[in-house]
Amino acid sequence: MITLTVNGTRRSFDGDPTMPLLWFLRDELALTGTKYGCGVAQCGSCTVHVAGKPVRACQMLMSELQGAAVTTIEGLHPTGEHPLQVAWREIDVPQCGFCQPGQIMQAAGLLQRKPKPSDEDIDAAMNGHICRCGTYPRIRAAIKAAAEKSS
Repeated sequence: MITLTVNGTRRSFDGDPTMPLLWFLRDELALTGTKYGCGVAQCGSCTVHVAGKPVRACQMLMSELQGAAVTTIEGLHPTGEHPLQVAWREIDVPQCGFCQPGQIMQAAGLLQRKPKPSDEDIDAAMNGHICRCGTYPRIRAAIKAAAEKSS
C-alpha cells in the first residue's frame, strides 16, 4: 500500500507499483488537468509538483511516491487564482490549451525558486515544454506578469 498526499488530501494506492503517477491522477482520482502528451517526459504536458518540485508525471512511478506530497494544476490554488493562473487568463495565453497546465506548473516551480526571473531564467526553466501552438511569447509575458504581482 502506497500512501501519498494529493492536493492536500491523503490518498492510498494498492495497485501496480510501476503505474505512472499520471494514470493514478487521471484514472483513479479523476484529476484530468494533468495531460498525457508524449509519455516519455519530453513535452511537459504532464508536469505536476512532487515535494514542491516540477516533475513529469508520465515517468514518475507510484513506487517512488510513498509519503510524497503531489500538487496538480487543480491544487495550485483552490479557486484558480494563483498569480500565474490569473496572468494566463489576463494575457490570454492559451490557444488550444492542451499544454498549459504543465506550462503553469513548471512556471510555478520557477517562481518558487526565483521570484523575479529574467528572460534567460524563464527560457531555461521552460525549455522542453512544448507548445504546438507557439504561445511562447505569451507564456513568458504571463510569467513576468505573475512575478510582478507576487512581489
